Amino acid sequence: MKLPSRKPTDAELAILRILWTRGPSTVRDVAAAMGREDAYTTVLKLLQIMTDKQLVRRNASARTHIYEAAHSEEQMQQHLVSDLLDRAFDGSAATLVMRALAARKTSAKDMAEIRKLLKSKQGGSE
Repeated sequence: MKLPSRKPTDAELAILRILWTRGPSTVRDVAAAMGREDAYTTVLKLLQIMTDKQLVRRNASARTHIYEAAHSEEQMQQHLVSDLLDRAFDGSAATLVMRALAARKTSAKDMAEIRKLLKSKQGGSE
């Protein structure tokens, strides 16, 4: 399935995170995971909008509809980063990485993973 042209909102990303973690879920399951049991209709409306935006798929074969993310977390992150890279950084991955590293303190574990990735991208040469 092609990635959507419309980007998810913050509320939609919160729902996607739940679906990526829990897997296919009912509206009630999503609302409970969000701590918003009292907002069933709001969560339902968001999931309906997300279905229209092709962010989620709805299985209506049972009495209770089941929703699942239409794309993996990795696919969506890649899509969002590519869009941000083009729109805000004029395609410069170096500028994006420098701004990301300057924005927050980076853990030693994350720095080690970044070095490992850079080394693999360089073909193992220093």
